[in-house]
Amino acid sequence: MKDPEIADILKKENQEYKKLHEEHKGLDSILAEMDKSKYLTPEEEVERKKIQKQKLQKKDRMAELIREYRQSHN
Repeated sequence: MKDPEIADILKKENQEYKKLHEEHKGLDSILAEMDKSKYLTPEEEVERKKIQKQKLQKKDRMAELIREYRQSHN
């Protein structure tokens, strides 16, 4: 089974994965809005980096949940 298929299953069956996915999408849209600005203040730049790190942490945890699902269903 491929990762996108597992992700779809986890979105339906795993509350943690579903929450992480929603938060990841939310952070993604915040970054997209920030990227529309031609110039970010130093404070906004720091905030942008913080959001990027949070987004990456959520993506890493989702990947971990996918690996765990794959291992437990083999």
